[in-house]
Amino acid sequence: MRHLLATDGLAADQATAVLDTADELKRTLLGREVRKLPTLRGRTVITMFYENSTRTRVSFELAGKWMSADVINVSAGGSSVGKGESLRDTALTLSAAGADCVIIRHPASGAAHRLSGWLAETPTAVVNAGDGTHEHPTQALLDAATLRERLGELAGRRVGIVGDVLHSRVARSNVHLLATLGAEVVLVAPPTLLPPGAESLPVTVAHHLDAELPALDAVMMLRVQTERMHGGFFPSAREYSIAYGLNEARLRLLPEHAVVLHPGPMLRGMEIAPAVADAPQSAIIEQVRNGVHVRMAVLYHLLAGEGEAA
Repeated sequence: MRHLLATDGLAADQATAVLDTADELKRTLLGREVRKLPTLRGRTVITMFYENSTRTRVSFELAGKWMSADVINVSAGGSSVGKGESLRDTALTLSAAGADCVIIRHPASGAAHRLSGWLAETPTAVVNAGDGTHEHPTQALLDAATLRERLGELAGRRVGIVGDVLHSRVARSNVHLLATLGAEVVLVAPPTLLPPGAESLPVTVAHHLDAELPALDAVMMLRVQTERMHGGFFPSAREYSIAYGLNEARLRLLPEHAVVLHPGPMLRGMEIAPAVADAPQSAIIEQVRNGVHVRMAVLYHLLAGEGEAA
């Protein structure tokens, strides 16, 4: 694997290999007082985050450090970007300085793909940590890891993705990855929050949440991304919550084994009730834990080489 830019086009065996490696890394670190492996010693990983982040940035930094890589964080505000330097020149500068991997989050869809093109003649790998409303592949991988942990194999499972699908790169990455792994995906949202051509995706589209819940093995609630909205997509936060919020009554409609996910940050009380976010069916904290191991696995597959043992 040269880069990780999207789950669209990621083969089932590649995705499964990353998930299996994440499982092995998790078992290897379990119970260790010092969570440190020498796998990426001597490698340099640079994160470039042009958007705010807590979970993704911290977990990538932990992933690199737990594998003994040197991790350097570059922010737009504290770099030459603030002086007007282009993304291309910044990327080439970091590669020339010795970056083995650049992890980028950017508000423009396609930024990670452009970056990989600019660095095509260099040995530097690129990981997409979220680009605009396009994709967020490592989030989908950690979601799949969490579902495998709770449900076993994903083939034949029915997963509902609920809410602001239109603006969600998490939803797009999950649609492609879950379909590749054999799961059935149901998008549940008001028509205004579905992307154009949603029916052409490998999904079922629905608008009534209560009708779908009894047949779901997992439900993924999405954050309402008001910062990307220009215009009225729903009447009010209260009406959105009434129609699409996961409350305690709706939780009881799910099968007993069903799993509740949320990529975070959560808008408690709007997308998801506090009692549901903290319920036993919720795997939201497990998603965060698994995110570190999945991102360790991604760095391993990109930087350690296929012939090396994790």
